[in-house]
Amino acid sequence: MKVLWAPWRMEYILSDQKEGECIFCPGEDRSRDAERLILYVGEKSMVIMNRYPYNNGHLLVAPVRHVASLDQLSSEEMLDLLMTVRRAIDVLKEEMGPEGFNVGLNLGRVAGAGVEAHMHFHIVPRWNGDTNYMTVLGEVRVIPEHLQQTYRKLLKRFKGIDD
Repeated sequence: MKVLWAPWRMEYILSDQKEGECIFCPGEDRSRDAERLILYVGEKSMVIMNRYPYNNGHLLVAPVRHVASLDQLSSEEMLDLLMTVRRAIDVLKEEMGPEGFNVGLNLGRVAGAGVEAHMHFHIVPRWNGDTNYMTVLGEVRVIPEHLQQTYRKLLKRFKGIDD
C-alpha cells in the first residue's frame, strides 16, 4: 500500500463544519483577505486563489453576489465576470509566464462543482511538462511554490487593478 502524508488536507476535510461561510462571499470586512487568499474584490466580481490547486497560480473568479448559475446573473455581472477572468489571465501571464491556460466553469455537483451554490470560473495556468511522472504514475500532483508565496506575488499585480 502506498501512503502519501498530506496533513494540510485535514483543514479541508473539517472545513464543512464551519458556520456555513461561503468561501466566495467576500463580505465587507477586508481584514481576512490574506487568510482567505482573496486577491481582488470589485463591485461585481472577485478573484481568490484555490487553496487546493491543480497547479501553481490556480485562481477562482466568482461574482460577488451569491448565485449558483449563469442565468441568475445580470448582463452587467456577466460582462464584469468575464472581464475579470481576462484580467486574471493577464496577471498570471505577467507574473508567472504560463504557456497556456485551462479556463472552466463547473455547474452542478455532477459536473464537478465543489461549491455548487456559488458559481465560479477556474483559471489554471499551464506549462509544457507540468504533468510529469509523479502525476501520471504516482497520481500525485507536485506544486513547486508555497501558496502564500504565490499569493504575495499575485497580490502585487491585483492591487490597483480598477485604477
